[in-house]
Amino acid sequence: MSSPRQLQCGKLIRPANPLASSMQKIAVLALVAVPLGFVSAAQLIPTEPGTGWRYNMTQEVGKGLRVPDSKMDAEGKIRQPVLYRIAGMENIDGKELLKFEMHRAGAVTNTDLLSVDEHGIICVARMNLDGELIKLDPPQTMIATPLKPGTSWNFNGQVGEMKVHQHYDVTGEEDVEVPAGEFHASRIHGEQTSPSPMTIDRWFVTGTGIVKDITTIRGSNGDLLERISLELTERPKIVNRPEVNVEAATKKLSVSVAKGRFGKPTTAFSWDTPQIYVRWKGHRLRKGAKVRVDWIAENIGDDAPADYGADEASTIADGPTAHGTFTLSRPDDGWAPGNYRTEFYVDDVLIDTVKLKIVK
Repeated sequence: MSSPRQLQCGKLIRPANPLASSMQKIAVLALVAVPLGFVSAAQLIPTEPGTGWRYNMTQEVGKGLRVPDSKMDAEGKIRQPVLYRIAGMENIDGKELLKFEMHRAGAVTNTDLLSVDEHGIICVARMNLDGELIKLDPPQTMIATPLKPGTSWNFNGQVGEMKVHQHYDVTGEEDVEVPAGEFHASRIHGEQTSPSPMTIDRWFVTGTGIVKDITTIRGSNGDLLERISLELTERPKIVNRPEVNVEAATKKLSVSVAKGRFGKPTTAFSWDTPQIYVRWKGHRLRKGAKVRVDWIAENIGDDAPADYGADEASTIADGPTAHGTFTLSRPDDGWAPGNYRTEFYVDDVLIDTVKLKIVK
């Protein structure tokens, strides 16, 4: 289609690790009804507030990779319904823009702010899962008119702190079948070269919009890192805004505690364990975010007060999917048996807690 994440004002570009985002990180689409030839701006896209497009989303990741907070089926794929809906208008720098929201699993994962004129569909800015406004400099052309075989366009610009390079070609017209029915569509192929390699294939239908979209990210060795597919399940129509669960969004950190740097997560340790590894992985972190871990002794006997702050460590995230490990070494006389917890903070906001026990 976030995540950790791709720009079509929609696919906010993903960093080298695509699982930020997972599903930070799902890539968002600019929902447009694209003509096979030149049409007026009014015909490019349905603009009535409340119009929604429902899709089946299928996400697959490379071998050994997982998407946080998501369940895979027997084929190793994640399948979920998603809804793109026009929520109204938003004023940015004095300009009224169409506000497209992406709803998935009870959360608004992306909001795209678009303008429509005789030149096509333009993405001016977007808001991420945390409500942060990110402007595109310059605004990105999503659909250029006339949209016909042979038409092409580029985006070379800045998205937040990332430099983005993309090229799009209208490769032709073809029939495509999706759950919503059979359509004769314009096919667009996109290639992103920076900040990470990515291909985008889309099928557009006049008066309907995007009926199918496939985004593929591969590693430098050609192995699949992530593929996200969308297929339209019903034609666009006015729909109510789904209820949004503020707790449904993916946490900014995945955390675990283990006996080895790459060991299985556990919450039980012996008093003579040589080292305890406190691990974290970011999702949608801002560059420069402070990640801190507090090691707290809840109850280790009469010699120490309850909830005693035993240790603390912090680092600065270098990107949305930064990750790291804090290592705690055994004291000379061994760990004091009792109950402990590790608290994980991002910019001094508590994100998660792991409780553990040390026994004699």
